[in-house]
Amino acid sequence: MTLSERNTFFKAGIAFCAVCTLLIIAASFLIIPNYRETDSSLRLSLEETTQRPSSIFHAVTSRFLGFNFYAVHASLGILAVFSLVTMILIYYFFERTSAPEILYIAIFTISLSFEVIRLILPLYLIYNFPSVYVRAASQMLLFTRFFGVFSLFAAGICSAGLEVQKIRYVIFVMIIAAMIITIGVPIDVLNRDTSINMVTGFNTIFRLIELVVFITTTVSFLISAKNNDSKEYNYVAAGIMLALAGRHILLNTDNWIGPLPGISILVFGTWFICTKLHKINLWL
Repeated sequence: MTLSERNTFFKAGIAFCAVCTLLIIAASFLIIPNYRETDSSLRLSLEETTQRPSSIFHAVTSRFLGFNFYAVHASLGILAVFSLVTMILIYYFFERTSAPEILYIAIFTISLSFEVIRLILPLYLIYNFPSVYVRAASQMLLFTRFFGVFSLFAAGICSAGLEVQKIRYVIFVMIIAAMIITIGVPIDVLNRDTSINMVTGFNTIFRLIELVVFITTTVSFLISAKNNDSKEYNYVAAGIMLALAGRHILLNTDNWIGPLPGISILVFGTWFICTKLHKINLWL
């Protein structure tokens, strides 16, 4: 991919993130009033949900706070705005800088905008349209989540020295892998957790997959630091760890403890990644 083609992709990503942000704003006018009404179908259906998010962070926080609809909605808006602002900054700072890894960081950033898909659940509970749309949307969301994580893996092996031409094959394999996972996972459209995620099967296996990708990506950047004799890659590895931790919190938050630390960690991690990659490739 040439620099011009990559920049065109960045522009398309900015446009997409902007659309997702506008969708959340528009959907909020339909959904938020139903949060307030004590007898609304949405509020009654969500209050019947007893399953809390299955994450370490929320296993702790749920002991102190109950779930809050507004906190979940706020986390979705935060992710959309974060994606839009980060894509604009990536385009601005990397427009003339050839950094192979930044393409995959951009893909990871754009994948966070797809969390707007979660709003189909409250809309479904309000308007009661066919559940097949909820299932399709949930499958799309799973695909983008896994592909976003896999894109960080691609960035890691790219920095470790894999030829750029071969990365295209890696991306193809990641797409197929994400599709296989998405198609094969069972989705229960009748049940959801308090963070407005549909209940899916094989959660333990998926957590393990994410952990393996997390470790592999981090190790790849540490190897890059050693091979290139550049300590900046160590900071990129730390940024990857923080970005994934912040993402994990925001994707599973169901109370007000989650959004602020989640976005703070995500922003700090992404800033670490981008500034260090820019410094590494500035004079290349």
